[in-house]
Amino acid sequence: MNQQELKGAALKILNDSHVGVLATITENKPHSRYMTFFNKDFTLYTATSKKTQKVDELEQNPHAHILLGYEGEGVGDTFLEIEGEMSEHDDRSILEDLWNDHLSGWFSGPDDPNLLIIAIKPTRMRLMNKKGQEPQNIELQ
Repeated sequence: MNQQELKGAALKILNDSHVGVLATITENKPHSRYMTFFNKDFTLYTATSKKTQKVDELEQNPHAHILLGYEGEGVGDTFLEIEGEMSEHDDRSILEDLWNDHLSGWFSGPDDPNLLIIAIKPTRMRLMNKKGQEPQNIELQ
């Protein structure tokens, strides 16, 4: 696959798969949890409370690792492995785009003062398990 095809495959996964694993670092050890992701181009966004451990972890170490796209069908499932840097994000349009009824179990709405958006800007992205092929690096620049 050339880079244009790889980017197209990556964007399809980003647009079709919304639940993935976010790993952060706490006390020099990985800490993983499932999160829901939204993307604009290759930047990922996820909603969280300002009072969560991941916000503390972000402030101590902004590096993150995300697995996104695996559907559980077995060997050969294509997914993305993403390394990136997290930052707090308060762009109103992203808050409104990200808001959905599933978040109402945790937040009163996009104006909830505890709602925080974390942006993850990829520094490395690889397409994994493409029908037995070796992992393929996606050039982001």
